[in-house]
Amino acid sequence: MNAPADDAALLAELNARLGPLHARQRLGIETEKNQQLVGGGRNLLHLEHSSLAASAIRGVLRLTGLYGRGRRNALALALHENEFVLPRLPAAFDGLCLLHLSDLHLDMNEDTVPAIIERVRDLDYDLCVLTGDYRARTHGEVAGAIAGMERLRPHLRDPVYAVLGNHDSVRMIPAFEGMGIRMLLNEAVTLEREGAKLHLAGVDDAHFFRVDNLEKAAQALSEPGAAVLLSHTPEIYRQAAHAGFDLFLCGHTHGGQICLPGGMPVILEASIPRRLGRGVWQHGTMAGYTSRGAGTSVVDVRFNCAGEVALHRLRASPSVAT
Repeated sequence: MNAPADDAALLAELNARLGPLHARQRLGIETEKNQQLVGGGRNLLHLEHSSLAASAIRGVLRLTGLYGRGRRNALALALHENEFVLPRLPAAFDGLCLLHLSDLHLDMNEDTVPAIIERVRDLDYDLCVLTGDYRARTHGEVAGAIAGMERLRPHLRDPVYAVLGNHDSVRMIPAFEGMGIRMLLNEAVTLEREGAKLHLAGVDDAHFFRVDNLEKAAQALSEPGAAVLLSHTPEIYRQAAHAGFDLFLCGHTHGGQICLPGGMPVILEASIPRRLGRGVWQHGTMAGYTSRGAGTSVVDVRFNCAGEVALHRLRASPSVAT
């Protein structure tokens, strides 16, 4: 593929960082399929690509008088706190706390960023992880998402690690990393405490772009220590479990976003068992958590499914911790 002139500098940077194949794939698919409604990803229908779908849903909600309530619901973010016992976690990392944010869609609603800031500003944690979807649309300009992150970033404690989602563009990477956000695109970092190690890996979007590479991301797993994987979507949970990850953190589903009374999702927009649609889950020896997300997609409303921020505290098994 020949890159457009305005992508030449970015492509050169990405070639050096990610390798030429990954860079060409990501930029090429962004250009070719950024408005495809049917097909092209792991599931058949992609409502997020359709402005008509958004208009129709918004119109129905206005006619029924529910639109305002749904918008207010979307800004009332819940805090979910979890503990994960990881048998391979070294004692030095016992109690490590991760702030997990997902599906921020920062330019969807001007009130989203202030709502997230208000929810996270007083939280106590050791590092922050972001599991994708910073932009509202799936194509077009990225300036709105970058501006939203510039407002949010000062309120997130260092270090911050992130992956891209199906709404995101690799054009965001230089700006995000300029803010001190370490993007993990089929890459891993190793955290060290008292000579012990914890591996944190991240894959590029596996839902629509399908440019995830677990083999590359998991290269560090040959060394001792527990391993945490960041993925935008839970759809690669089987592959991740068999690759040897201990904890899988993701989002993408929004927990359904618009749910029936009792929290039953109308649609999850992912090819997964319903048990993986939100919250804590387990597959084999790997624990997992699917965030409901802090933002909204397609339409800026929520019903029977509050948005969230999550704190995950990692625990060593009692035999290791003592």
